[in-house]
Amino acid sequence: MTRYFIKRLVGGLFTIWITTIAVTLLIHLVPGDPVQIMYAQSQSTTPEQIEQIRRNLGLDRPIYEQYIMYMGRVLQGDLGTTIRGNQPVLDLLLVRLPNTLLLAVTSLIITMVVGVTAGFFAAYKRGTWIDTTLMTGAILGISIPSFWLGLMLISIFSVRLGWLPVSGTDLKNLILPALTLGLANAASVSRLTRSSMLDVLSQDYMRTARAKGLAETLVLSRHAFRNGMINVVNMLGLQFTYMMGGAIVVENVFGWNGIGRLAIQSIFQRDYPTIQGFILIFATVVVIVSIVLDLLYAWIDPRITYH
Repeated sequence: MTRYFIKRLVGGLFTIWITTIAVTLLIHLVPGDPVQIMYAQSQSTTPEQIEQIRRNLGLDRPIYEQYIMYMGRVLQGDLGTTIRGNQPVLDLLLVRLPNTLLLAVTSLIITMVVGVTAGFFAAYKRGTWIDTTLMTGAILGISIPSFWLGLMLISIFSVRLGWLPVSGTDLKNLILPALTLGLANAASVSRLTRSSMLDVLSQDYMRTARAKGLAETLVLSRHAFRNGMINVVNMLGLQFTYMMGGAIVVENVFGWNGIGRLAIQSIFQRDYPTIQGFILIFATVVVIVSIVLDLLYAWIDPRITYH
């Protein structure tokens, strides 16, 4: 297990290293002069100031030197400074990151509760009206874009009923964006849960457990649910990364001050250091989630061994 963890950690670090190369090339892949694009809306910037900014950003050097300089700063915890406001990028991202993680984790809990419960009961009541109703709802949920669902929730609970605020970053403001992300992803989780549970419920050991006289609740909880969760846990881990990405849209719909909203603002402002920092932080979070997910497999099913 330790050996496998070290291998996964090395693989994760390799992924992050590739990401640093990608974000270094990002500023050069944009057509045109990146500094001119950054300051396109500033009428007072002189050619001399533009050249000075280019030197400050290291864009007057060969690209391999730029990468070495960038890696040197990253290893020291320096992701550069923002073009607008001249703030440290890392500090700005770390202020916003907890809000995005809170939104993603809360959404994941909603996805787990709604999706796993619906899929479990649909499998247990296979072929009944309960199964048909739950899976029809799941198909509708997959078909609805998250931003449209968010707008509908705003229209109902904020505009018409006045129960919840439209935007902000307080805990009360968390409800609608978390529901938007959570319900949008619960649909696909419920379908996978149903498929996994149907496979488990048809196994011989389930019939053996019932033949031994075990209570139905014990049979379902100990033998069916846990064994059927392997694929679902994998799906939930992927869903978490999707939620981190989906939060970019949802945060802007609800005015939630996370790194997703910051990324959109940086794109409109052509703030490349902030965009580069966002991509690097996002990739790091995805790598960490992937490693934790692999370790969860062994806890859920001890039969799984890693080499």
